[in-house]
Amino acid sequence: MRIGIIGGGVIARLFLEHLARGDMGDARVVAIQGRSPASRGKPLADQHGVPFVTSLAALIAERPDVVIEAASHDAVREFAKPLLEQGIPVIILSGGALCDDALRARLEVAAAKHKALLYVPSGGIGGLDALKAACIAGADSVEIAVTKPPAAWKGIPYVERLNLDLDHLTGAVTLFEGTARAGVPHFPANVNIAAALALAGIGFDRTQLKVVADPALIYNTHYIDIRGKTGTISIKFESVPFPDNPKTAMLACYSALAGFKQFISPVRYGT
Repeated sequence: MRIGIIGGGVIARLFLEHLARGDMGDARVVAIQGRSPASRGKPLADQHGVPFVTSLAALIAERPDVVIEAASHDAVREFAKPLLEQGIPVIILSGGALCDDALRARLEVAAAKHKALLYVPSGGIGGLDALKAACIAGADSVEIAVTKPPAAWKGIPYVERLNLDLDHLTGAVTLFEGTARAGVPHFPANVNIAAALALAGIGFDRTQLKVVADPALIYNTHYIDIRGKTGTISIKFESVPFPDNPKTAMLACYSALAGFKQFISPVRYGT
């Protein structure tokens, strides 16, 4: 299995490290794509002897069997459709980009037309198999509260406009409360889990999202509540932030690896 990766951060590094340890069978990374030679993926690619490319054409020329997007919403908008049109499956980690209905529709059409899988892993949450089953029966409400330490919310324009002193909060502060449709675009690197929940469930307009900065937290802590004909599902996740990036939970990073293993496996347990 030939893997292409868009992005040179934590996800790319994890893939390369696990491949080097032999955890991924005979799979190998054939290219890492970044914006420019100054991108952080360049030294990572050099370290592991992997080609580094700065264009989609160069990435496609490496003949990947699957491409993992681990960069940004902009990368999804720019690269996912051309890859699918080449018949190349795409694993999207910046699932929040798909709250754009027109973009999602284009990608779904391209995936169907060219028989290339479009796959959004669960990320830093779980329970999506139960959610899917509940929705088939009829789900009345789906809610998710994304709560993280204040440091995780730094550098986000929407949060900066709230004029909060994140270094000196004395208690939990709600940064956003409303639909996933309205909230996800404000936090492009932080609440992709809410997008995964909406995509697997009752959609962006009916999925309710609450975003909280809480100085009492050590872990990224998320709460999901699902109510419907099959009953009530309440799930709590306490996820260790990735040491190099407090905005991202370790679970979300390893979800990419688990998603890839599921992609290449002829056997699946759960969904």
